[in-house]
Formats: sequence, structure tokens, C-alpha cells
Amino acid sequence: MTDLNPVERFIYRTLVWTWPLYGLGALYVVGPVIAWLLGGLAVLVLYLGSAVRPDLRATGPVPPVVWAWIVGMFVLLVALWVGHLDWALGLKQTIKSSIGWAKGWALLALFPLIGAVLPIRRSVLARGQCVIGLWTLLLAPILLAAPYIGLPERIFTSPLRAIGGPGPEYFSVYFFTWDPASWTPRWQFYAPWSPFAALLGVVMVLFALEERNIKWRSIGIAAGILMILASKSRMGLVGLVACTIGPRMMPLVLRGWAWQVGAGLTASLALFGPALAAAASDAVAAFKGARADSTRVREALQRIASERWQNDAYWFGHGTIQPGSHAVEYMPIGSHHTWFGLLFVKGLVGLLALLVPFVWQTLIALIDAARGPRGYLPLGVMMTLTLLSFGENIETEAYLLWPGLVVLGIHARECAGTADVQGHDNPNRSRPF
Repeated sequence: MTDLNPVERFIYRTLVWTWPLYGLGALYVVGPVIAWLLGGLAVLVLYLGSAVRPDLRATGPVPPVVWAWIVGMFVLLVALWVGHLDWALGLKQTIKSSIGWAKGWALLALFPLIGAVLPIRRSVLARGQCVIGLWTLLLAPILLAAPYIGLPERIFTSPLRAIGGPGPEYFSVYFFTWDPASWTPRWQFYAPWSPFAALLGVVMVLFALEERNIKWRSIGIAAGILMILASKSRMGLVGLVACTIGPRMMPLVLRGWAWQVGAGLTASLALFGPALAAAASDAVAAFKGARADSTRVREALQRIASERWQNDAYWFGHGTIQPGSHAVEYMPIGSHHTWFGLLFVKGLVGLLALLVPFVWQTLIALIDAARGPRGYLPLGVMMTLTLLSFGENIETEAYLLWPGLVVLGIHARECAGTADVQGHDNPNRSRPF
């Protein structure tokens, strides 16, 4: 980390200071600030071209998939405006929601743009994630002991809450939280709640697997697994297995023997299929039963959001989330699921605006992962985002997912074959894992 250009140094130091910034309740502010500052810099270096100092020059034109993210997120803004007009939500609410878009959905376009245009190396992001892991391991003893030695759940809520956001938990600092279903402690580390912390742990493991230094790699993997286990999230356990192993299985698609083995296994389903289906059904039931109350609330939210979308606002949605009833424990309608939330808030237009770049980026990662190691990390990130989208609203969590979003832009640049960064890691090299 001694030969960093100014952008890499800024990104690395921001990652290193993640835990102190969380201690100030400032992470929700820092994410959008980074996005708009570096996004503006990306536009500036594209415009100025060779007039920019050499170590900050654009690595090439904006790749097509990044343009898809930009257009898609702008369409979401238009859908937001139309929804507010349809439901007469007023100018004040429209301005407030537009600012929310700038702090949420816009980040899904800005960070890929930053990675695609600015000279940022993967290794800088990987090392930064491992340093966050070191902070996590150092703080883990007091965090894990807190509920047993009488420390409070929440330490404080930052005054930065005054700038506005999805909720006070985004500006609060916690030791742990009590699970209302089982009344046992869960840990969320630097995330606003535990399930999201688990997926951040998955992302940390994915980055750590890219780290060349075995000491830092071990630290990142250990911290990521700790976050997943301590959060007690079912989704995190699935992600730890699927998002790390899945991409590394993709090269088998191009191996003839793998297809032969697959054909043999498919044929064997005639004998073992019913038993496997029964086992899978039992596993799904056990998975849902592990947190039955949470599953019930989420399914109810999805059903209500789907019915009201179809009946009330098919094309452009309701413009904003709406309060839920006692049946869903007063959780807002349009929350806890990205896709049903989009249908409810922004209608079919909003859903397609995200779906098109999301699928496009996933296909690029799938194809590249089948060809070699370069696609492992971006495919793992897209798989994590997919898991997250089925249980959370990814736009409200982009402020912590930004290193993965930057990698998507870097990968788009690599696949487009644009000019490489001087001293950049070789993306096709063999990796330790």
C-alpha cells in the first residue's frame, strides 16, 4: 500500500477508518459523499482527458453495462417523480424522496462509474476490507461479551441523524441487539442490523480471497466468518457457501468431463429424485422454521406489496413506502424485499430499470468466471447482491456495499478491454483460492 495514487489513497483510508466512522454514527453520510465526490471526479477526468495528471487519467471510456446502470437509476428517479405526481404527494415529499434517491439508488450507478473510469486497483479494495476485518477481530471480545457483562445494547445515536435517513438505526452505535423472537443476543458490528452484517461478512470473505498476503487473507476470512456466525443470519450462512464456492465452480462449464458427470447425475435422479426432493423440502421447511416469525412477516409484506401494486399502481407504483399494520408488526409496505419493494414504490417501470443492468452485470460476471479467476470476485458480489435483494432493500444499504459496487465497475472496464492502470494487478493471474 505504498504506491497508491490519490484516488486509491482516499479509498484505502476511508476503508481503514470504517470502524471509527461507525463509532461517530457517520457511515451513512460518508457513503454518499464518497459516491458524489469521486463520481464528479470521474466525469471531470473524462471531460479533461490528457489534461489531467497521469496518475488520475481515465482508464478508458465508460463501458456499456455502466451506462446501463446510469440510465436505469435515472429511470428510477423519473418513476419516483411520476409516482409522486400520480398520488399527489406534494413538492416537499418529492424533494425529500429525490434526496433519498441521491443517497440510495444513485450510488448503484456512481460507484460502478468510479470503478470503471478512475485508476483503482482491486488489491487496494481487498487490503482495505482485510484491515476492516482486523478492526473487527480486535473489537470482537468486548462486543461478544457485552450482553453478558451488563453493557447496554445501544451506545448512542449520532446527531447526524438530523440530516435525514431511512431510520435512526443508520446513525446509531450498538454493542449488540436482542432478538425479539428468542430473546438471545445478535451482533450487527458496523451495520444497522444483523442480517445485513452477515452479508457484509460474505463480501469481506470474497475480498479476502483476492488478497495475496496470507496474513491479511487469513484475517479477512476469519473476520468475515465471525460476522456471519455472530449475526445468526440464515441468509449469511447460505451466502458464505454459495457466493464463495459458486463462482469457482463456473470453469467446469467449459470442461467436457464435467458435462458427462452432470449427465450421469441427472440420469440418477430417476432413482434418487423423490428422496432428494423430500430432503430439499424438509431443508427449506427447517430453514424457514429457524426464524418462523421473521419468515411470516416477510411473506406477508411481499403478498401485500404485490396485491396493492397490481390493484393500485401498476406502472409507476405508489411513490413511497407506506406504514404497515399489526399483521406485519408495523413494518412498512415496500420494505424487506428489493423487487417487491420496487413494484410497490416504483411499479413495473422501476422494477425493469433495476432488473436490466442487474441481469446484464450478472451475465458478464458469469461468462468471465467460466473463463478464469478474473470473474470470481464480481460474480460473488452479484450473487451476494441477489441474496440481499430477496431480504433487504439494497438501495438503502449501498452506502456500505460500495467496495463491491466499485469492483463491478473495475470488472466492466477489464472486460471491455480498455487501457489498464499502471501497476494494476493482473486480473487473469492465478489466485490462492
